Amino acid sequence: MINVSQNFSECLNDWGKRKIPFVFLIDFLAQKPVAWRLDQINPSEILFDFNGFRNAKSDVAADTLPDFYFHKDPVSFEVYQKKFAHVVRNLCAGNSFLVNLSVPTPIETNLGLKDIFRFSNAPYRFWLKDQFVCFSPEIFIKINGKRISSFPMKGTIDASFPNAEKVILSDPKEAAEHATIVDLIRNDISIVADKVWVERYRYIEPVKTNQKTLLQVSSEIAGILPDNFNGEFGDLLLKLLPAGSISGAPKPSTLQIIREAEGYERGYYTGVMGYFDGENFESAVMIRYIENQDGKLVFKSGGGITAKSDAQSEYQELIDKVYLPFAHVAAPVL
Repeated sequence: MINVSQNFSECLNDWGKRKIPFVFLIDFLAQKPVAWRLDQINPSEILFDFNGFRNAKSDVAADTLPDFYFHKDPVSFEVYQKKFAHVVRNLCAGNSFLVNLSVPTPIETNLGLKDIFRFSNAPYRFWLKDQFVCFSPEIFIKINGKRISSFPMKGTIDASFPNAEKVILSDPKEAAEHATIVDLIRNDISIVADKVWVERYRYIEPVKTNQKTLLQVSSEIAGILPDNFNGEFGDLLLKLLPAGSISGAPKPSTLQIIREAEGYERGYYTGVMGYFDGENFESAVMIRYIENQDGKLVFKSGGGITAKSDAQSEYQELIDKVYLPFAHVAAPVL
């Protein structure tokens, strides 16, 4: 395992050039990045499934899901509102255009982190023994040949809301927030690519949970890497991080606002996880994340805030994002 930033970058560059398959994790502030060669991973310690690239069994039947309970204890609206107000003051002062504000939510369930990994219905999953499980729907970047693409998610609504798709796509606040992130990601990709364009803009994807279906708004930004790119994935990643969709814009001042408003350590939450199989590189933003803190489980979630955001709506969105990714199973909720 490699866990020092400089060595991390050098190793990924080396493995990429030599086409050695690997898996990696990078925390939000890129202070504790880790990487493993594929042939060094112990499945009793680490399980992953990145859009079909996996070391986990894929034959878990839906009907084997045991009875479970899931209880969330979010911060009060009053506590959240103070954090929200600090963010909005900075937005109105021009210190940022968009801030991703997150909070930790204590949860209780009779399922273990490994159980949640096994039964999760999510394209990008990672389990680190006794530490965390992540079941993310959001791609960070993909690289196939010289083509690089990113898929930021910004905008979430309960699918049962009347005319939900039309409502979220026509909401001016949501549109402005999404446009800001697309512009930020396009600028980020231009740091490493010669040509950049928006392939798809504001398309809808459903995300099923144990309680409801959410609609998530995404876009696709693509670019062409320079001819001299030769698998230097470590250097490329560190130039692009942190991911714009879960920080904000502009990044330096926005990161300061996040530190002041949140008052806790994100750790690997909102970092990046991914793999290289010797030919293709793929990664995901580490959202939908449950962490073991001294035997207690904490679910970290949040959302993008603009000067036009409504505190009550944002508060409800971060609560909606605290879920288990099981497709509408009957489950007693305490």
